[in-house]
Amino acid sequence: MRYEPSINLTTLVYTNKNMTLPLSTSATIHISRCPALDPFAPEVLFGHFASQTHSIFLDSSRHTEQARYSILLWQPVLSVISQQQVTNVVVHAAQWQSFVAAYHNRSLNPLAQVQRLHEAIFGQKEGLSNLDLPFKVGFAGHFGYDLGIYIEAFEDYQVGEYQTPDMSCHLYLHSLIYDHQTQQYTLCTYGEDRQHRALQATLLDLVQTALPSTAFTLTDTWQANMSESEYTQSIAKIHDYILAGDCYQTNFAQRFDNAYEGDEYQYYLALRAKNLAPFSCFVRTEQGAILSLSPERFIQARHGRVETKPIKGTMPRSADPVKDQDFANALLSSEKDRAENLMIVDLLRNDLSKHCQAGSIEVPKLFALETYPAVHHLVSTVTGTLAHPQDIYALLAGAFPGGSITGAPKIRAMQIIQELEPNGRNIYCGSIGYIGMDYDMDTNICIRTVLCENNRVYCWAGGGIVLDSEARAEYAETKHKISKIIPLTD
Repeated sequence: MRYEPSINLTTLVYTNKNMTLPLSTSATIHISRCPALDPFAPEVLFGHFASQTHSIFLDSSRHTEQARYSILLWQPVLSVISQQQVTNVVVHAAQWQSFVAAYHNRSLNPLAQVQRLHEAIFGQKEGLSNLDLPFKVGFAGHFGYDLGIYIEAFEDYQVGEYQTPDMSCHLYLHSLIYDHQTQQYTLCTYGEDRQHRALQATLLDLVQTALPSTAFTLTDTWQANMSESEYTQSIAKIHDYILAGDCYQTNFAQRFDNAYEGDEYQYYLALRAKNLAPFSCFVRTEQGAILSLSPERFIQARHGRVETKPIKGTMPRSADPVKDQDFANALLSSEKDRAENLMIVDLLRNDLSKHCQAGSIEVPKLFALETYPAVHHLVSTVTGTLAHPQDIYALLAGAFPGGSITGAPKIRAMQIIQELEPNGRNIYCGSIGYIGMDYDMDTNICIRTVLCENNRVYCWAGGGIVLDSEARAEYAETKHKISKIIPLTD
């Protein structure tokens, strides 16, 4: 196939100065346009990588100014994997073995281990590129809800129910970025020019080949892990804890599971078509896949500016425009939902303030309405300015898991969740996202998320429980939230 030269966007951005790295000292960040790929939608193009273990599709399927880019990642050189409270660094490219041996420290918590590798590879300063693109190269992966037990001290915390790791964070030395605004692809690589050109040529060849696919089929009926009466009893216990002063709010969820066979990416595409959420993701794991149709951003950091967008407050949609507007208006005027939202905004303001410049925390949007195919949401925005770029790791660890899906105070709410929910959460209410080479970060909250492993499929739905929460209404809300994934009948 004829090689089509790219549009060169940048010259030398960052050169390898760490002599222990398994890269040539002439290794450079190469960034170039790929106009021949532009006709292919990102969800189609990613289909060529979807079966590869550790491939990731960060999919802004409902793209907005704040969710402008989709990022395609595949073939990492190493992975930081945490499971059963043990963190290991796994090498996928043999030349990285000695480097990993020098920088692997088993005494570090998982995010601190990723930070140690990040600083050894890319240094400690941001702004390595003045090109306004997300990620480029760096670390990306999934951070399960139970990652919190590696960071905080929890007694009698049950682990080991799932085979998918609690964290699997990978180092990618190339990425393909799609700008939904300009409808253009950009290829980024960290290496030599010949490697960059060879990768671009491979991509051009790849899109000419037929996409293999196997249909996805659910082979059994969905089963909930609690009955409505059991759910109601748990809500009553949460009310008792609130009256006792243990917590102000606890996010309580139920789990559904089924059996399946076939290609998980086909399932993702089907769910994606119904949801079109701005922070969607597909993650191929060794055990199966993670499918996230998330409308919620956890933490974004760009050029030192931090943003989080907690969701608290949900109402169903209606095909009748008048009823649909009534639902939206009811949500906007709901004192209960506004109180819950404000509670979590205060929690996140506190989380961000620990690592941001004094006086920089702001709430530019409070109780804003966002509308999706299945539901209306009440969304707020909290922003701040980092004291130091590399503090994003401490910020992520300190704010994890997101307050909007735990409750307040966070630690006690998590203990109550552990006590009352019959099964663990794994990826549900965790995060998926990236931490790029120049300390840019974007992560979602894994709601509307499906875990596929070993031919079992799991999904969850929950809500924030406060003293005036009514069990029947909360149970109905979980059904509204899950209805685009599971076909429910009353």
